[in-house]
Amino acid sequence: MKLRTFKKGIHPGEYKEFSHDKKIEQMPLPEQVYIPLQQHIGAPCEPLVKKGDTVKTGQVIGRSSAYVSAPVHASITGIVKAVDKFPHPLGMRVEMVHIERTGDEDDWELLSIPENWEKAPRVELIKLINEAGIVGMGGAAFPTHVKLNPPADKKIDSFILNGVECEPYLTSDHRLMVEYTDQILAGMNIIMSLLKVENGYIGIENNKPDAIEMMSKRVKDLGYSFQVVPLEVKYPQGAEKMLIESVLHRKVPAGGLPMDVGVVVNNVATAKAVADAVLEGKPLVERVTTVTGDGIVHPKNLLTRIGAPFNDLVEFCGGVKDETTMVFMGGPMMGQAQYDLSVPVIKAAGGIVCNTSKMITMVEHFPCIRCGACVDACPMYLLPTKLAKLTEHKKYEEAEKLGIQNCIECGSCAFSCPAHIPLVQWLRVGKMRVSELKRKQKAS
Repeated sequence: MKLRTFKKGIHPGEYKEFSHDKKIEQMPLPEQVYIPLQQHIGAPCEPLVKKGDTVKTGQVIGRSSAYVSAPVHASITGIVKAVDKFPHPLGMRVEMVHIERTGDEDDWELLSIPENWEKAPRVELIKLINEAGIVGMGGAAFPTHVKLNPPADKKIDSFILNGVECEPYLTSDHRLMVEYTDQILAGMNIIMSLLKVENGYIGIENNKPDAIEMMSKRVKDLGYSFQVVPLEVKYPQGAEKMLIESVLHRKVPAGGLPMDVGVVVNNVATAKAVADAVLEGKPLVERVTTVTGDGIVHPKNLLTRIGAPFNDLVEFCGGVKDETTMVFMGGPMMGQAQYDLSVPVIKAAGGIVCNTSKMITMVEHFPCIRCGACVDACPMYLLPTKLAKLTEHKKYEEAEKLGIQNCIECGSCAFSCPAHIPLVQWLRVGKMRVSELKRKQKAS
């Protein structure tokens, strides 16, 4: 049977064998956590605590009054040691709340939940999801309460649960689907109720047959009407626009959003977080993170607290091997190289990938040979080499006209380029410059 997929894209090595069969292990409570006050797209939070304060697990420690934002919570019970700037996985120093654990167990501060969520007013459930600090946990980190409350003129008729996890190495979503199946499906049911849609799809790539089998079985056992959709293995199928094309054959217009074609997409970890909040009153203080690669002694999938230093996770996995040369947060396609493993796990941290020089190929760049491989690979139908050249020559307005802002930074262009031109890096710079230019034009 021909599996559904989208047009274009690439097929990088999967490398999921390091951890795909490793059951999720609960990490010990960390001694220290560093909670960034912004872990989402939107307005940063203001700290609600100060040095010396005592905090409980689940207590709100940062909040913004802006609609597009999400509060942050203490992930352990302890004492606030500082509210200051610390190293962040994105390579900068940002404001965080440093908490030192007291005691060996959590003293929880849970959210108030309805006795029966199915009878609760929709506005209260949306508020509860906001209070829980839930954001897109597939990497986008967009506040979930905003996504579940689309404008009245956007008619939503379908929901897609994203279980693709197309990024090489990462297996946290895979293990979640196998081990937390019922919680994920309960979260999907809540989300679809809030969106008032009846068409629910679960997209899973065909390299996770146990996840497809488990999700299909439990959907049937629990009486849900959701449809599990096995997909061809292709990168970047986990991107929302690609997934919508694969599952529903709908094309999100350039510059548009999934809601423009009547669809909302959420990651499986996000759905579980929604169930945890609505059914148990638990704010988002932990997540599953894959620690993997040929540079880690014992690859694992770990349930860890937000704010735990990368070092804690790496040490729990036996440490990095002497020959390890590179560590990423996220996968190698869209992840961020790390220079300091004291940085904390954030809500969007699906994986820590440790590689040796055997897996990292140092290459020399050559001039473009006009082969068109990047154009063939780009799932957004862009002209990567031309956009890179326009950026290099600072012709940002022309780059904008050619759609550079539609680039999803998946890296397919750079991966396919035989001349090893860092195309996606140029496009990232170009997008940033175009945004700066537009801000200046708006301000003048």
